[in-house]
Amino acid sequence: MSTDPAPAAPAAAAPPARPGLVATYRRLWPYLWPHGRPDLQRRVFLAFGLLIVAKFVTMVTPFTFKWATDALVALTDPKPGAAIPTGLFAAPMLLIGLYGLSRILMAGLTQVRDGLFAKVAMHAVRRLALQTFEHMHRLSLRFHLERKTGGLTRVLERGRGGIEELSRLMVLTLVPTIVEFLLVIGVLAYEFDWIYSVVVFVMVAAYLAFTWKATQWRIEIRRRMNNSDTDANTKAVDSLLNFETVKYFGAERREAERYDVSMAKYEKASTQTYVSLAVLNAGQAVIFTVGMTIVMWLAARDIMAGRTTLGGFVLVNTMLVQLSMPLNFMGMIYREIKQALIDIDDMFQILHRNPEIADRPDALPLAVSDGVVRFEDVRFAYDPARPILKGVSFAVPAGKTVAIVGPSGAGKSTLSRLLFRFYEPQGGRILIDGQDISRVRQASLRAAIGMVPQDTVLFNDTIGYNIRYGRWDATPAEVRAAAALAQIDRFISALPEGYDTPVGERGLKLSGGEKQRVAIARTILKGPPILVLDEATSALDSFTEREIQDALDTVSQGRTTLVIAHRLSTVVNADEIIVLDKGVIVERGDHATLLEQDGVYASMWSRQREADAALEILQRSEAALPVPKERPALVPEPAPAA
Repeated sequence: MSTDPAPAAPAAAAPPARPGLVATYRRLWPYLWPHGRPDLQRRVFLAFGLLIVAKFVTMVTPFTFKWATDALVALTDPKPGAAIPTGLFAAPMLLIGLYGLSRILMAGLTQVRDGLFAKVAMHAVRRLALQTFEHMHRLSLRFHLERKTGGLTRVLERGRGGIEELSRLMVLTLVPTIVEFLLVIGVLAYEFDWIYSVVVFVMVAAYLAFTWKATQWRIEIRRRMNNSDTDANTKAVDSLLNFETVKYFGAERREAERYDVSMAKYEKASTQTYVSLAVLNAGQAVIFTVGMTIVMWLAARDIMAGRTTLGGFVLVNTMLVQLSMPLNFMGMIYREIKQALIDIDDMFQILHRNPEIADRPDALPLAVSDGVVRFEDVRFAYDPARPILKGVSFAVPAGKTVAIVGPSGAGKSTLSRLLFRFYEPQGGRILIDGQDISRVRQASLRAAIGMVPQDTVLFNDTIGYNIRYGRWDATPAEVRAAAALAQIDRFISALPEGYDTPVGERGLKLSGGEKQRVAIARTILKGPPILVLDEATSALDSFTEREIQDALDTVSQGRTTLVIAHRLSTVVNADEIIVLDKGVIVERGDHATLLEQDGVYASMWSRQREADAALEILQRSEAALPVPKERPALVPEPAPAA
């Protein structure tokens, strides 16, 4: 009887054209065949050798049952009911022992074969999964912004499972079943009559045809189930990643309802899946039972005609029962192979997707001497219909600090993304020490630039791990020195676990200021000649902002620094301030010069000063209010009972 595995989640709706089994195996072959690994190649040959031996033992097993039966019949036929002398009883007992031994040998050879091949299959899984994971990191930021993280990790997970499943089903299940079927056909034709082979062949053909038709029907049902499962998983991941936002807006009920919509679709499709499985199993049972019954009739007829013995009747029955076991899995094998093809193809689609930003063949490492950064007539648009940067030109001299300010949507953060080559400008160029960054290797470019972003996301590991991420070969003393410069060493030392303190998912166990200090510490540890501060303090309160700003000023000393700022109070000491509005530079100069111009910058400065003053007055008035001894009741308290 066919079985379904636990409802796992194969890939989302398949594209119209998918490669077939042969095409997929051709693509997988470089990974399945362990090139350069003679030890694994020997395992492949041994596994296939054991497969053939195991199937011959499988064919011998029913014969031992037949011989034992015939031996017992021969002893009991002359004198029905009479006791059999002990000496004559030895032959059937030996044959029964041989039957048991052959079954043990058959099972043992099969398990040894599976164990030998497992390392080969898992080696292929590891190689392809690692290559895909590395390729995902090479793909552009645009690709990752367009894909949902939960869905992307599922593609990787299913691709790994698909390779393992395809290797296991093809090599360890489908091929042995085909070998066994051919051996059964041959044995029946040799031992009995060709009509036996014809009946079994027709029975198996009808069995497989029904299984294929029913499985095709079931695949569409399972696809709907898997799509709803993927949708539910993506919503769950998205909701849990935004746990704080859900709490801020009291949206637990709304999130649960969104999740339940997907789960309701999953419930409906899952129910249909199990109903269709019952139909498949019933049809398979009917076809196989009819075929077996016909073969048993033929054997009974030959016994009565004296053309075979009772042992022959047992032989036919035993062989078909053995054949029924792999046949029962044909529906599952077909469906899982087809699903594995989809899963593997989804992985290959990512693997064969070219990175949007790639190193040129003649790219050289970036050589940083002074660290001068220059933007020359840079033009860029995420969408051609909406230009972001419209010919921006400026320079950040060596060791100086240049700040980029402006309203939201002006294109400030886009400049940092272009500098890191997350995107390529559609016009103009960006130079570091006179070298066009589009002509240097990305790894060397990013090694020369340190980033302190507005929203620091930490790895779910320890504080020490996150600081050391800046330079993995740093010593503990260097890590502590970086933390001290970032003004977080005393905080870490006061923790019970110190630098081994876990920070939680995305660093949620730390405050915003603590996370920023960790980000500053790992940038200090990296020691880059060029520094980018992308609104590094805009999400912090005024007191924390001043502390973080002190740490950033320390980090910036002697480094070429590009500051992208929303709060103007953080850039008053910059060597030059560039005001960006609607993708163009509208003003530039130092803080005093821009205030004298009484333009966009002066207007922004005035508004922020007014907002800060209003906030300070509000905070002082709240501090001056007397603290109530007891929280006043919202409703009158009930009168005491009489």
